Amino acid sequence: MIIIGAGLGGLSTGCYAQMNGYRTQIFEMHETPGGCCTAWDRGDFTFDCCVSWLLGNGPGNEMHQIWLELGALQGKQMRHFDVFNIVRGRDGRAVYFYSDPDRLEAHLLEISPADAKLIRQFCSGLRKFRKCLASYPFLKPVGLMGHAERWRMLASFVPYFNVIRKSISTLMTDYSAEFSDPLLREAFNFVLYEKHSAFPVLPFYFQLAAHANLSAGVPEGGSLGLATSIEQRYLRLGGEVTYNAKVEEILVEGDRAVGVRLTDGQEFRSDIVVSACDGHATTMKLLGGRYLNDEYRRLYTTVIDEPGMVFPGYVALFLGLRHPFPEGDPCTTYLLTEEEAAQFVGIRHPSINVQFRSQHYPELSPQRTTVIYATYFSDIDPWRALSAGPEQHTRSRGGKELHTLPVRRGRAYYDAKHQVRDALLRFLDRRFTGLRDSVAVRDLSTPLTQVRYTGNYDGTVLGWQPFVEGGEAMEKAVKKYGPTLPGLENFYISGVWATTGGLIRAAAAGRHVMQFVCRDDGRTFTAHNDETGPPPTHVVIPVGPHGKDGNPDEHTTGAAPVSVHVR
Repeated sequence: MIIIGAGLGGLSTGCYAQMNGYRTQIFEMHETPGGCCTAWDRGDFTFDCCVSWLLGNGPGNEMHQIWLELGALQGKQMRHFDVFNIVRGRDGRAVYFYSDPDRLEAHLLEISPADAKLIRQFCSGLRKFRKCLASYPFLKPVGLMGHAERWRMLASFVPYFNVIRKSISTLMTDYSAEFSDPLLREAFNFVLYEKHSAFPVLPFYFQLAAHANLSAGVPEGGSLGLATSIEQRYLRLGGEVTYNAKVEEILVEGDRAVGVRLTDGQEFRSDIVVSACDGHATTMKLLGGRYLNDEYRRLYTTVIDEPGMVFPGYVALFLGLRHPFPEGDPCTTYLLTEEEAAQFVGIRHPSINVQFRSQHYPELSPQRTTVIYATYFSDIDPWRALSAGPEQHTRSRGGKELHTLPVRRGRAYYDAKHQVRDALLRFLDRRFTGLRDSVAVRDLSTPLTQVRYTGNYDGTVLGWQPFVEGGEAMEKAVKKYGPTLPGLENFYISGVWATTGGLIRAAAAGRHVMQFVCRDDGRTFTAHNDETGPPPTHVVIPVGPHGKDGNPDEHTTGAAPVSVHVR
């Protein structure tokens, strides 16, 4: 089996393939594993650009089982904050979105007693979702469940039917509009850091409930550490990874996938090919647009270019600071004025999310220093209009092809990056005294940076958006055909383009794909936990007690974490 891409979807597919007796080789165009789940060094600082929360990093749900099978968490400390996100309004007021429904309810009632009915309704739904999470199926695709399994799954959701029905049929933009308090009316849209205009209330419940259940914290070692742990699990299982190897074409003979051709002309043959790289590149480039029936052709030639069908990319500024800033909270979304937002090229909504990242991952920077990660959702078109260079360029160094090296994009592009960087620095320096003078290293990326490193369509980080036509059409096609393309045998799609959502969905996709492969080959699928390391440990880190106005009475971020035993 050949697998294209060593992101989490490709690594997961490789692990489960090896567990089931397949001999696999992954081809990855970058020099490191992880795809979007990555980090890089700048001097003494490591800039981690992915995991702000990891669904399933604590037990009590099927997501956790997948991470243990992939060896992702063993021997690591899982860190949990008692606040999921803080949203700060333009007037300086703040909403602390505790994931614990009791604390959240008390806090919101202090802000706006007039909204008591809506507040209690939301927190009541959150309490129910905390119990509901254990029923969500992740281990087996619904398309492979028998009638009895489907009935058991549906029966497990019966106690939560009303809260699921109401929360999936109501957009958060509509729900939040009912608040009388103007800050709550806006802040609820930014619970998940950025504004997701097409999201109903349900994913907000899901994320907060997982966080409250200590199953959406961050893993020690960060994003690249997570990817490397899974890569090592794959290698221990006997898999092989070839880096700096970019696939140019999927070889097809007699409507069967039989291997791949790399950009250097080398061909590798296999019985099965799994693409875990960008979905548009897979269907339109590697396969030349063949094997697209009416459903898939419309998805990849029309729907994909409609507004909101795929997740947007990010603009991200990293700062490595020489000094600690204990007054900085782990995660805050700032609502911007129109004048402030106008300085940020491509911005989709007037807000930025600011994380004092060294509180998530203190091991990734020197002691008594700080890493800041400031981001906003960004369209790629304004950056493309400014760029004069290619989006990717392959060059040879020392006889080896490299595919993710920097490219020259022209003065207008770099001037725009400097404008955004300086505007973000000014914004932060006004709120944290001495921040600008403390900067040791900095780095700013755009959606075009994402394209260069991963080849993802329009710089998207997650592929298809859920709850809109693109994601829903893709899910219907996978349920109907499996993770395949009709008419092409021995070929499968894995990763985020075969599902919707984040890292756990990508990891689960690898498990699901291999269940389809085993079914098609007449094998019994099997999986087992990685036993080479001890179970993960958990700590809860308090963000701080809060006064009636929503502002911290004192900053206890960085206070001694509370160790907990999670069963």
